[in-house]
Amino acid sequence: MRHLNLFSLFLGFAMIVNTVNAQNAKLKAAFLSLDVKGYNIELTNQANSMARISIDQANVYEMLDRYDIQYVAEQANIKTEGCYGKICLVETGKALKVAKMISGSIENLGDKAIITFKIYDVEKDMLEKTVVKEFLNITKEMPLMVKITVNELFGIANDQSTINKLTNKNELESSLNNPNKLMLRTDGPRMGATFFTGEQAKILQDKKEFGGYDAIPVMFQFGYQFEKQYLNEGNFQALFEFIPMVTGLDQGFFIPSFTIMNGIRNNKTGWELAFGPTMSIVKKAYGYTDPSTQKWVRVGDNSDSPDKSSFPNAPDVLERRLDSRGIPIVQTGFIIAAGKTIKSGNLNLPINLFMIPGKNSFRFGLSMGYNSKERVQSF
Repeated sequence: MRHLNLFSLFLGFAMIVNTVNAQNAKLKAAFLSLDVKGYNIELTNQANSMARISIDQANVYEMLDRYDIQYVAEQANIKTEGCYGKICLVETGKALKVAKMISGSIENLGDKAIITFKIYDVEKDMLEKTVVKEFLNITKEMPLMVKITVNELFGIANDQSTINKLTNKNELESSLNNPNKLMLRTDGPRMGATFFTGEQAKILQDKKEFGGYDAIPVMFQFGYQFEKQYLNEGNFQALFEFIPMVTGLDQGFFIPSFTIMNGIRNNKTGWELAFGPTMSIVKKAYGYTDPSTQKWVRVGDNSDSPDKSSFPNAPDVLERRLDSRGIPIVQTGFIIAAGKTIKSGNLNLPINLFMIPGKNSFRFGLSMGYNSKERVQSF
C-alpha cells in the first residue's frame, strides 16, 4: 500500500509538471515574406529582414526557420513566392505543421506608407488579428516602421514620441521625419522690443546737447532670421542663427545690428537655448563726466590727439561712451537667448527672450516671429 501511495504521488507530480510544460510550450508559427508595393528591392530586403528579426524578438511563437520553410515547401511542392492571401497561407501552414501564419504588406501611397501585419490561425482557418499603421513615407526609416508595427501586433509598447514623428507631419522636426535629403528651412521675420537699463538708459533719455538722444529706453526692433541646422539627432537639433536687425525706427533712429547665435532646440517640446556675438553700429565719443555738474563733456572723437585746451577739468585718460554727437563705430556684445516655438499646423511661431550683459548696462528684449516649413531637395 505504501509503494502504491508513493507511485500515485509520483504520477501526480509528473502530470503537474507535464501540464505546466504544455502550458509554457510556445505555438509554432511561420513568416514567409512581406508583400511590398512601390519600393525598390533593397528596401524590400531590409523590411523583410527587420520583420523576421522583430517577430523573433517578440518571443511569442516558436518561429520556423526560413531555410526549413524553404526545404519543407520544396518537398511538398508548395510555392511560397507570392503567398499572401488567407487560402494560400493556411494551406502552407498545414504543410509546415504550424499553428499560426504571419503575413505582412507595405504599400507606397505617395506621401504615406501603409504597413499591415496579420496573424492567421491555421487549424481554425481564420484571420486572428490585424494591425494597420499609416506612416509618413520616409524610406530611410522603413525598417523602424516595420518594427513598430510588429510590436503593436504582439502588444509590445512603442515609444510614443517616435511614433508621432513618423506619423504626424506637423510634429517638430528630428532626424526621423527630416532625413538628410530633406533639409528644413525655417527662416522668417523677427520683430520685438529691446529694453535698455543702467548707463545706456540714462544716455538715451538725456538731452542731445549733452550727447543724449532725448529718447525712451525702449525701442522697437525689426529684422529677419536665417537658420541653418548642422545636427539633427534624437530629440535635439543644433543650429546656427544669423539675424540682421534694425532698432529704433519707432523713435526716428536707424541702428543696424547683426547677430550670430549657436543654439540647441528640443524637437519634442520646441524649447530652445542660444548664445553668440552681436554687433551694432552706434555713435560714440571721448570725454569725461564733469565732477562739478555731473554732466558728460565731449572732448572729441579721436583719443590719440584730443584737444584738451578748452577743458581744464579733463582727466589724463578720457572715457569713450555712447554719444549722439560722436562718430559711428562697431560695438560688440554677447547675447544669450531662450524661447519656445509654438506650432499651428505648418506655421511656426517662435517666441524668445534675450539678454545682452554689459559692464555698466544690461539690455533685455522680447522677439517674436513666424515662418512656415519649406522642404527643399538636397543633393
